[in-house]
Amino acid sequence: MIAFLDFEASSLADDSYPVEVGWVFEDGRAESHLIRPAPDWTDWDPLAEAIHGIARRRLLDEGAPHPEVAARMIDQLAGHDLYASAPSWDGKWLSVLLRAAGHPRHALRLRDTDAALLDALRGLDPAEAAAILDRVRRAWAGIRPAHRALPDARREREIWREVKRQAEGVGRA
Repeated sequence: MIAFLDFEASSLADDSYPVEVGWVFEDGRAESHLIRPAPDWTDWDPLAEAIHGIARRRLLDEGAPHPEVAARMIDQLAGHDLYASAPSWDGKWLSVLLRAAGHPRHALRLRDTDAALLDALRGLDPAEAAAILDRVRRAWAGIRPAHRALPDARREREIWREVKRQAEGVGRA
């Protein structure tokens, strides 16, 4: 099954770490977790906090321990096709989380959401596929990401669902 995943992070620095993760399966089942920082996760950028609105104090008070979040992710997501809109960044934070919890960094692997979109268009005339992508991207262009993990993962799922719906509505090549 397909799942769309998103992380929010402490910053965009090399030593950044995940502060929130959210995922949604193609059938709509979803989870999100605030992540309590590991003791050696000290990076913090107030500008990142201003974007996602999650204070470090909140993570310390309300976040789930990072090993629990990693274990839950492996339990729920292993064996599924995982997509993220920014797989290089999200993959970095996934790797940081998994390694800190003692798991192999590739226990879960992310692919670019664009791959899921192209999969949904497989078999269409290339011009029709391009037109669908263009229409959907233009429709979503004015809708800014929430910069919270679950709403942003849901946004990716909705874009995919719309591409898939439009692709199913036209004849296949």
